[in-house]
Amino acid sequence: MDPYFNANYTGNSFVFYSNSHITALTIIISICISIFLFKKYFRTSTINKITRYFLAFALLAQEISLSIWRIVNGTWSISTSLPLHLCGVAIILSAIMLIKRNDILYELIYFWGMGGAIQALLTPDIGIYGFPHFRFFQFFVSHGLLVITTIFLTVIEKYRPTQRSIWKVFLITNLYLIFIAYFNYLFDANYLFICYKPVNGSLMDILGPWPWYILSLEVVGLISFYIYYLPFLLKDGIAKINLYFRK
Repeated sequence: MDPYFNANYTGNSFVFYSNSHITALTIIISICISIFLFKKYFRTSTINKITRYFLAFALLAQEISLSIWRIVNGTWSISTSLPLHLCGVAIILSAIMLIKRNDILYELIYFWGMGGAIQALLTPDIGIYGFPHFRFFQFFVSHGLLVITTIFLTVIEKYRPTQRSIWKVFLITNLYLIFIAYFNYLFDANYLFICYKPVNGSLMDILGPWPWYILSLEVVGLISFYIYYLPFLLKDGIAKINLYFRK
């Protein structure tokens, strides 16, 4: 088996903010900026449809490729390999949203996708799989596509969250957490990391021991929702100020 596809990888382990990490982040950021710069181009009918279907295909293809990698390497398990983390769910919802657009789907994608993917990209949990292993590329492609899709839906498709969206998504998140807690109990899993923290370090390391870090994550999650909503809050505020001075 190709060593760069093997689960027992003996090459370079992933290093936070190494050249490969920074390069991956730079590529993702550059694509997002390009969406802003060429928004008129992406709004043309044919290009818009091609882009939406391409992103949907890419999102699903990378998720399928991860399952194939796990099956080939004999590491697939119901307790670890289903797309049940927020980013995994957001990937599936993003693919659906790109084809069949829906306001609630967008709200979930915006807060789950942006919040989860950005944190994951800044503090990747991929262990030994450094560049150029398959898992390195799959991780950054999957989370990068989440951010890119969210930017595309916001800038090109003109979707946006509201303050009501924050509490709606917060409620859905907690209902989903209850479902996942039961699923984890049945299958001895750790989806959403509510049974124990990620092995390779994350924001959870400074949020206290189990189970208190789960409550801390509730607060952090709600704060992050407001942070991600901040650009729209500022935009609305500026619009009101401009309207006031025009009177």
